[in-house]
Amino acid sequence: MGYLEAAVVVYLRQALGIEHDALFPLRDGGGLQTLSPIELGRELATLIMLAAAGWLTGTGPIERLAWTAVAFGTWDIAYYGWLWLFVGWPPSPATWDILFLVPVPWVGPVWAPVVVSAALIGFGLLVARRLRAGGVVAVGPWQVAGGLAGGVLVILSFTLDAGNILAGGIPKTWAWPVFAAGMALALLAAGTALWPPRRRSA
Repeated sequence: MGYLEAAVVVYLRQALGIEHDALFPLRDGGGLQTLSPIELGRELATLIMLAAAGWLTGTGPIERLAWTAVAFGTWDIAYYGWLWLFVGWPPSPATWDILFLVPVPWVGPVWAPVVVSAALIGFGLLVARRLRAGGVVAVGPWQVAGGLAGGVLVILSFTLDAGNILAGGIPKTWAWPVFAAGMALALLAAGTALWPPRRRSA
């Protein structure tokens, strides 16, 4: 899937005459008005395929979610790896990239989604291993709320500059403190699910 995604991006950029190192400024808002429904469908189809891989691999809801996280993270990192092999892009981890276009452009340095993907792979494998060994993963209200809140902050960090990007601007700054806070919150929630704090005995 990573190979396929990279190949599609190479084809599209070449067909549209977009240089790989000249993604910004977006032309016509990145084609959002005409391509938005198609792009939304493509993104949903990709998520469905990744979720299907996790569903077929796991044996319970939590394990299936864990394997879906592993599939997502592997796909994302493989995408950048293949794209670099195909056309030498991105030239560095600090290169700006368009992560998604729906509902607004998600923009950030390449290393940021790679960090997210690495965390998904790591914790996904730890959770799957724990469950396969007959262990328990403590998923309670705090873990769910912390994971969701952390994810929202990470997404927010990528979309705060969407107005500038849609207006034809070039990304210059990125809300990395928001990203760091979101990652810390999500990692803390995941960590307490794997290693819940012990209660003191009376």
